[in-house]
Amino acid sequence: MTTGCPLPYSENERILLGHGAGGRLTAELLESTVLPALGGGREGPLEDAALLPGLLDLVMSTDGFVVSPLFFPGGDIGSLAVHGTVNDLAMRGAEPVALSVALLLEEGLELAELEAVVRSLGKAAQEVGVPVVTGDTKVVGRGAADKAFITTTGVGRRLPGLSVSAASARPGDVVLLSGPIGLHGTAVLSTREGLGFEADIASDTRPLHRLVAALAGLGGEIHTLRDPTRGGLAAALNEIAHASGVAVEIDESAVPVPEQVAAACDILGLDPLHVANEGCMVAFVSSAAADEALAAMRSLPEGCAAVRIGEVTPAHGPLGRVVMRTVVGARRVVDMPLGEQLPRIC
Repeated sequence: MTTGCPLPYSENERILLGHGAGGRLTAELLESTVLPALGGGREGPLEDAALLPGLLDLVMSTDGFVVSPLFFPGGDIGSLAVHGTVNDLAMRGAEPVALSVALLLEEGLELAELEAVVRSLGKAAQEVGVPVVTGDTKVVGRGAADKAFITTTGVGRRLPGLSVSAASARPGDVVLLSGPIGLHGTAVLSTREGLGFEADIASDTRPLHRLVAALAGLGGEIHTLRDPTRGGLAAALNEIAHASGVAVEIDESAVPVPEQVAAACDILGLDPLHVANEGCMVAFVSSAAADEALAAMRSLPEGCAAVRIGEVTPAHGPLGRVVMRTVVGARRVVDMPLGEQLPRIC
């Protein structure tokens, strides 16, 4: 009889919640498993939406929504699905043209809950001015899903003069943020866990396409747009720095974190920079046009709290990095989130 040590168990052998967090594990999953199986040979960075081959004025994005609970202060899975898809199109400089919606429903879901979700989805689409032109509905057995999941696909048309990409940030660019961070993630988590913060915090979920349209007149002065959803502001800035090969430096005192969000994050041990948002965006703009861009953003309700939070400097190595100037005058590296702090957030 021979004995031997069994092979060590590796967590990489199974999907973890962190693989869907939009951080480092998500990137590793895409690079090692998903993209090679889909043909590989990808050129350029992963964007929020893709230009259609041969039809470069059209943009398409697909997204899945599994937020728990279905309803939370400031929104619900229905309106979130519309806003999230419209915003992904907007981050490529496109106005929405049409949406497709697929519903995956669990057996036993109360019909009243489903009606409330689809009414909210329809209302959000009407307010944006984008029709839902096709879709699908499937039902799975009890326990095979969690009430309702939604998958959306959006098609948009690029605004004239805008050609934005995660790889287009340049040294000297100014980094603008359209509003406060951390509201969506803390609102959803508090509601889910009954933490009591939901009385003071509501999700910021809203469409951002009008905000992008307000910047369109600046054309080539707008280099990069990104909405910091999963992984928060930290993930969005790291993705841009990595794709563009630059370093981003932000000022901690300039980043707007609502007092109630800061308090919730302190209690829960969360970094507000890692908390998901659904109603703000980051814009990398040439320094010459920064003041005009900031004024354009502030002219709309969704950008009335826009601020300048940092700038872009040349990277000191092959890959970009993000550094924060702290309130005490030190500098710290802002890393890409690794795992999943807040699962089922969008």
